[in-house]
Amino acid sequence: MKIYYFLEDIDLTIKQKKKISTWLQTVIQQEGYRLAHLNFVFCSDQYLHQHNKAYLGHDTLTDVITFDYATSASYIFGDIYISVERVKENAKIYEQPFLEELYTVMVHGLLHLLGYDDHATADKLLMREKELFYLKQLLPTLQMRDKC
Repeated sequence: MKIYYFLEDIDLTIKQKKKISTWLQTVIQQEGYRLAHLNFVFCSDQYLHQHNKAYLGHDTLTDVITFDYATSASYIFGDIYISVERVKENAKIYEQPFLEELYTVMVHGLLHLLGYDDHATADKLLMREKELFYLKQLLPTLQMRDKC
């Protein structure tokens, strides 16, 4: 199946979709899963905040929310919502290029669908290690001078 990209309440151009999709599919395969269907929804803080309140009961801003619809433990089928405004803000805070932060958040959301959690300190460290490991596979293949 494919990975799909949508925009809600935000202006953004995703370049190099094919390379990004190939990378994400490789992550899925390396983790021992198969892709059924995956949507990335890039949106505003307000849009994601509304979803966070309505579906998760959290009245906070966040950079990413995942919804897992898989009916089989070995398949990935879900939605990953990403606030582009949060990603831009976090890129400034962490002194990262916007695209690198965006790809980090994308793989972070995917890792959640792959069964990783980030509530406990040890789990956060493992997720960060995984993010960095997979980013190292993507970044050399992209033209990072391009803005999203």
